[in-house]
Amino acid sequence: MLEAPATLPGLTAAQVAERVADGRVNDVPARSSRSTSAIVRGNVLTRFNAIIGTLFVVILIVGPIQDGLFGLVIVANTAIGIIQELRAKHTLDALAVVGEAKPRVRRDGHTAELSARDLVLDDVCELGAGEQVLVDGVVVEADALELDESLLTGETDPVHKKVGDQVMSGSFVAAGNGAFRAGRVGRDAYAAELAEEAGRFTLVDSELRRGLDRILTYVTWLMIPVGILLIISQLRTHDGLPNALRGMVAGLVTMVPEGLMLLTSVAFAVGVVRLGRKQCLVQELPAIEGLARVDVVCLDKTGTLTEGGMDVAETRPLDDTLPVDAALGALGTSDPRPNASLQAIVDAYPAPPDWPVTDVAAFSSARKWSGASFAGHGTWLLGAPDVLLPEGHPVLAQVDELGARGLRVLLLATADALTDEAGGRARPAALVVLQQRLRPDAAATLRYFADQGVATKVISGDNALSVGAVAAKLGLAGAEHAVDARRLPQDPTELGRALEDDTVFGRVTPQQKRAMVAALQARDHTVAMTGDGVNDVLALKDADIGVAMGAGSGASRAVAQIVLLDNSFATLPSVVAEGRRVIGNIERVANLFLTKTVYALLLSLLTGVASVVFPFLPRHLTLIGSLTIGVPAFFLALAPNTERARSGFVPRVLRFAIPGGVVAALATFLSYWLAHLNHGSNLDQDRTTAVITLFLVATWILAIVARPYTWWRIALIAAMVALFLIALYVPFVADFFALYPQHQGNNGTAVGIALVAAALLEVGWHVSGWLAHRNTEDTEHPKNTKDTERSKSTEYPERPENSEHPENDGDTAA
Repeated sequence: MLEAPATLPGLTAAQVAERVADGRVNDVPARSSRSTSAIVRGNVLTRFNAIIGTLFVVILIVGPIQDGLFGLVIVANTAIGIIQELRAKHTLDALAVVGEAKPRVRRDGHTAELSARDLVLDDVCELGAGEQVLVDGVVVEADALELDESLLTGETDPVHKKVGDQVMSGSFVAAGNGAFRAGRVGRDAYAAELAEEAGRFTLVDSELRRGLDRILTYVTWLMIPVGILLIISQLRTHDGLPNALRGMVAGLVTMVPEGLMLLTSVAFAVGVVRLGRKQCLVQELPAIEGLARVDVVCLDKTGTLTEGGMDVAETRPLDDTLPVDAALGALGTSDPRPNASLQAIVDAYPAPPDWPVTDVAAFSSARKWSGASFAGHGTWLLGAPDVLLPEGHPVLAQVDELGARGLRVLLLATADALTDEAGGRARPAALVVLQQRLRPDAAATLRYFADQGVATKVISGDNALSVGAVAAKLGLAGAEHAVDARRLPQDPTELGRALEDDTVFGRVTPQQKRAMVAALQARDHTVAMTGDGVNDVLALKDADIGVAMGAGSGASRAVAQIVLLDNSFATLPSVVAEGRRVIGNIERVANLFLTKTVYALLLSLLTGVASVVFPFLPRHLTLIGSLTIGVPAFFLALAPNTERARSGFVPRVLRFAIPGGVVAALATFLSYWLAHLNHGSNLDQDRTTAVITLFLVATWILAIVARPYTWWRIALIAAMVALFLIALYVPFVADFFALYPQHQGNNGTAVGIALVAAALLEVGWHVSGWLAHRNTEDTEHPKNTKDTERSKSTEYPERPENSEHPENDGDTAA
């Protein structure tokens, strides 16, 4: 299997310079984010900016300019969106440089890590286990080299490569070592176009985004007939064309949830920045939403629950006639890039003299052993005892006893030859007992997931008893019943049931990890998979959210949506919490914006049917919308929130927005109509009555949405009320907004009707919450436990029992 010595020196500096001058470089585009110009276009050239801009032009024509304040709100919101997304771009670009795979390239006889963009044609690139092939080329050295090309072909079986074979970008090393000469670089490489498309920056392609787009499409189509009805009805009032146009603009502008899409983008962008500060590289923004929906986390033990380093605790000879120490030292030197287990042996046993290597079988997670043949000393294997020995062998009892103590046990054995059939036929020589180092923060992280109703599944390639012992030390519930994955059913339905019943699984193959993820997804779970090795890649790729360790293999980082650059498992709770914060808050503020759309639509229809002057000027609705929706929504969208996202976003929001909007519209129109019947008041005072009523009702809706209360939320609502009182009673501000509250009778009517409306809203909120709670208790979900007792959220905005992080109540994350 040893096919060629590693003697090629690579290109010289002069040859590299020549290729750079000719443009034969790996000029692949950056994967992390879109350009600044694209960000500006994406925030400025939107459907609703076009609508608002057209209505703003109408106001500029008919005047006065005060009624065009809504145009300035759009400018401010768009600027905020651009700034926040540019911040996210900066974070993504900086982290992408840290987290990108760096090939090892030979130049002038020396090997150095370079950026992928610094590769040139004919560079000699070295390959080791877990590393990704970044450009196409031809193998020039191979040492038991096996490539996994599943990301390109879909075939999961590793492909053995020898000198002269082609290698394709996008594949990765499953076993062995080698080197290849770059033959196609940059956009000529096979996977470059796919990588560019897969890595392109996206705002949000998700259930949430699709739901918002559907709602906004309905609003767009409704605006056309409503606008026609308003202009006709306003002309019937004989108030003149300019006033009719102002009334139409007031009604239509209020229907537009102009800030909702903006706040969605801002919340996602801020989420990326926050995670970036925690050394989390979010490679695809839709991952933010996926995090919020996660209810099962699958963990590989090595690298997540335990640290990468290991130590040899003891060696138990099984045949005193064999040179165990020398064989271990020789095996350690046979692999130039040993994994963690072999590195512990290298550290413990020096290489013996006169053990020349004649053949090598690199470690493969599929066969679970490695080996080498030595001239004059035979063939030696090192790997999993239960794979190398037949079932029932007496040595396996010792292995189980050691594994039950949380120790990792390898078998040193002799064999006749390095063939795949060696497993099960090896002759035992010694047991090598390795001691793993537990991550100090792993226990607290597992407790967090348990408290949050997120099920944890430990799926490892190690011995089941050993994995169970490690999990038990960390306090994971169910760890005492560790399952050997080789005894799991292959039927997906039965496999899914077994996964829900148990927690710890050992001797899991890469294909089984993939099957486990699919089985959990088939039972309506949203699955996050964490890992750092080659054996985790297939599962990472298929999981709803793949989370890779920054120090893990290049292949695992390439397919994961999130990379933990600091390699800290303890970062995962922050990642999950950030996703929940984003999605929960977007749904919260969506209640406000769509309630406004509903009451604006209904007020326009009532005004049109009754053929009365529209009860508001555009500046009135700008004031109300800013104080009860725009400003509060910005803070609420960035506040702490731990509720896991659920499906059914659109129906749930509409169940709040429609009754809330109907109550606000009817209360406002009733107070306006009663003031209109009062011959002691004029149109300006009647409109002021409507403004007071709508502001009070909308503020009560804000108070419902803002629950559970914290000091800053109470202060936020109080500040909005104070600003409205200033606008209402400070003379020059009141004149600017055309507010005239001199008629005390109308003011009393407005307050009285608003209080009745608030009582109706409160009753509706409590009844809705009670019904939702009953449904949660009474409804059985045989396929999906995540919507039963572990989810206490209601149909209306969350009740006080849906707690947030109390220590973060003041964190509004500007």
